[in-house]
Amino acid sequence: MKVISFYSNEKQLIKRAIAGSQGAQKAIYDRFAPKMLSVCRQYIKDLHYAEDVMVNGFVKAFKNLDAFEHRGSFEGWIRKIMVRESISHLRKRQFVVYDDEMVDLNQMDSHSDASLMDVEYIQRLIDALPEGYKMVFVLYAVEGYKHHEIADMLNISEGTSKSQLFKARKLLQENLKLKGLSTHLRSKNK
Repeated sequence: MKVISFYSNEKQLIKRAIAGSQGAQKAIYDRFAPKMLSVCRQYIKDLHYAEDVMVNGFVKAFKNLDAFEHRGSFEGWIRKIMVRESISHLRKRQFVVYDDEMVDLNQMDSHSDASLMDVEYIQRLIDALPEGYKMVFVLYAVEGYKHHEIADMLNISEGTSKSQLFKARKLLQENLKLKGLSTHLRSKNK
């Protein structure tokens, strides 16, 4: 059996998926679903909602495959769809508030130690942030968007984006200190 690399035939696979090939669509889904679920999960605490958003994102991606212009990576194109779907989901559920809301520090484990400083623990710290802080933090620190791009996406001012990032970092640092953990988060707000 000959193994064919996904990347060497990506254009052909996308072309087949545009033509309606369920096999090609399944190959795309199987290849990207784990990463895209992780993207959705960064924004949405509840795994079941994150899965729903991911599936809706793939439906949207498959409906708009012909819009992919093969400029940049296909994964990046799908990722943008997932980010926008996640933001849209949060807006529809009215979870996002851009103000000085406080965090309930009891949401986090009281028996944490340095051995728990793994991806799952960091995700729980981020999940404990108010939704507005969390969304800006993930868009900036994880996705790499600039403040003007975040402002456009979320319909907020660039100053609000910077403020939300500053407050998110500050809360994360405070939470890490409360747990007796050191932090390497930059407090400099760009």
